[in-house]
Amino acid sequence: MYAAYYMCRYNFRFATPGMQAEFGFTTTQISDMLAIWSLTYGTGQLVNGLLTDKIGGKRSMQIGAFGTIIVNLMLGLLPLLTIGGALAASAKVLGVDGVDPAFVAIATIWLINGWFQSFGAPGMVKINAAWFRRTERGTFAGIFGFMIQLGQVLSAKLSRAILAGFAIGGLAIAQGEWRWLFILPPAVTLVAAIFMSWAAKPSPDEAGYPGVIEDELDNSEGVTVTLKESFKTIFTHPLVWFYACAYACTGAVRTSSDQLSILYFQEQLGMDMKKNIPATVAWTLAIMPMAAVVGSLASGWISDKFFKGHRSPVAMCLYFLEAVVIGFAAVLLLKGLVGPTPAGILTGCGILIMIALTANSTHSIVGAAAPMDIGGKKMAGFAAGVIDSFQYYGGAISLIVTGRVLDATKAEHGWLFWYVIMAGFGILGGVAMFLVMQKQKRMKAAAAA
Repeated sequence: MYAAYYMCRYNFRFATPGMQAEFGFTTTQISDMLAIWSLTYGTGQLVNGLLTDKIGGKRSMQIGAFGTIIVNLMLGLLPLLTIGGALAASAKVLGVDGVDPAFVAIATIWLINGWFQSFGAPGMVKINAAWFRRTERGTFAGIFGFMIQLGQVLSAKLSRAILAGFAIGGLAIAQGEWRWLFILPPAVTLVAAIFMSWAAKPSPDEAGYPGVIEDELDNSEGVTVTLKESFKTIFTHPLVWFYACAYACTGAVRTSSDQLSILYFQEQLGMDMKKNIPATVAWTLAIMPMAAVVGSLASGWISDKFFKGHRSPVAMCLYFLEAVVIGFAAVLLLKGLVGPTPAGILTGCGILIMIALTANSTHSIVGAAAPMDIGGKKMAGFAAGVIDSFQYYGGAISLIVTGRVLDATKAEHGWLFWYVIMAGFGILGGVAMFLVMQKQKRMKAAAAA
């Protein structure tokens, strides 16, 4: 189900070249739309994560799934300029003038999508916190990472087919018609939502296996708690905010590299992404998730088997490795080795693959395993909401800054500062994980005393 959420999320990045061609959006405007989505998604994680601990993970995922399906269809089918004109007129009444109707329409609809999408991760994490022990959750986080990448791969494949144009019976989809990217992918999400509603059980007890999994935090019956209990316990937890700050750095790199990659292919590597996706890009977009899966599975397994369920040592090494990789990429671009030549394209694509490997490794263990460890089966929803919200706050900050910096510098330096900004966040993430390790040592010493 969560993989299918990505069909209604990553379709947007493939639509951005078509939007630019039709509406004349700048890189700043595209980045701002993505940042607005990230801010809404992050805030939704906080609110809906807390709500998930009250209503249960399965219901949360259902609300998000059916909501994102409807919103995607709105973006694909509704007259955007008419909606934008009405919103712009309302803004003018409130004293805000000069609003771009197309921008405000798309940004508003995609904002709503961010809110519904934010039901997914807390629901998924909460359900699986009840199904896995602490020393299994890192491995599950790797599987979770694999499902996310599967969603990205399917989204990329379907988007490529849609932009290339095809016909099914009497239904003809012309080449480059980006609105279809928001009409067909929701059908995949709908199938997954129906299947999950029928098949999934929120806990082993409800599936007929009582007492199989023992929760180390609270093994009493049930998987839900009151809003007050969940809020108080998680909000005052001594580790949750350290993990949240580190995850903001994951989001800054992951969101930026994922969402701006299509514009990067077009502007830095000189590829035409408006009507079709070149084979080199298609291969890169296919290999990136594979690299991410390898990193996710390896990092989760290592944290389970060699660090007995502790995530911070593995995550710290990954953040610093990420910073080194992206810093090296910046040097290559500065020397003119990344650009619209066969060797330059290959280098640019290889860099994205390495970024995917490191960023998604931390994404799985910090964003999925750590919240389950902190919240257990009863409060993993809000723990995931708090930590995951910071991923998207970090992503929003990164997008807002990156869009403006690129518009100001890419005429002279290309996409150099895209790398520089991401490398900086990698360093900050490593420092945050080091602080987590120090805090855990102090907590262990205090417990022993």
